[in-house]
Amino acid sequence: MSNHPLAEIFGFPANNLSITAERYRKNRLCPYNNKVPSCTKDKAKDPLGVCSIYEGEHIAITCPVRFRQGWLIVEDAAKFLFSSSTTWTSLQEIRLNDAQGKSAGNIDFVLVAYDEIGQITNFGSLEVQAVYISGNVRQPFRQYMSDREANQAMIWTATNVRADYLSSSRKRLVPQMLYKGAIMQAWQKKQVVALHRTFYDTLPDLPEAPQHQADIAWLVYDLEFVKPQNLYQLVSYKTVYTQFGAALDRITTPEAGSINSFVKRLQKKLDEKLDNSYPPDAPTLADIINK
Repeated sequence: MSNHPLAEIFGFPANNLSITAERYRKNRLCPYNNKVPSCTKDKAKDPLGVCSIYEGEHIAITCPVRFRQGWLIVEDAAKFLFSSSTTWTSLQEIRLNDAQGKSAGNIDFVLVAYDEIGQITNFGSLEVQAVYISGNVRQPFRQYMSDREANQAMIWTATNVRADYLSSSRKRLVPQMLYKGAIMQAWQKKQVVALHRTFYDTLPDLPEAPQHQADIAWLVYDLEFVKPQNLYQLVSYKTVYTQFGAALDRITTPEAGSINSFVKRLQKKLDEKLDNSYPPDAPTLADIINK
């Protein structure tokens, strides 16, 4: 576990002060195939160049662009979506409309298969799920960037920076499956979700299906530390195959807590309400007039 909340800043660990790392930080560059050379996270003119943070003994990827390292995610997605002989490419940020023409959101990547004259023959979606950050991460980021040499091993206690997995699944993952995923399912098109191992481990156990029967492939990645280069490498951890309906039901159905605990909470509230319903000891206006 690190006392430093920031695992990667502009693509490199905090204690990596190599010429290459400092070049990326000085110029605010993204090493992970962003749509432009610069980092654009949060603010284009003042980017929050935090790729991942420490979460206890682990690391949590907090920027979706971080998953683009080496384009491993699109290669792995294509293996599920198409046969090995298929000619394909990927298109980014494609708007998806519902039957009324209203936007259901943008798909991170649409992988398209095409023939020898460039006509689309098939397609599938790839969504990338990073994790939200709870707490002010810009403060430690600015502190680190103000003096990297002095702050490479800083102890940060001013703000509580942590990965918010619950909000990430409820506000990001579930809505995407309900809206965009449902449209893809209606079209009978396969889907791929790429996410970090630490995020996937917070989800309920998903009912798996054989690959040839699956609607969704969950591409689970991890960050592997490469000591000689003092940096992290995105690596495939595992792939989980599921059917759309079964996975959606499992993720959106909460596990019921103890009914006894809930009844105790109700009883406590009821007792408080009844205790406050008795007439006050102080005399009322009618009492004073009748004297």
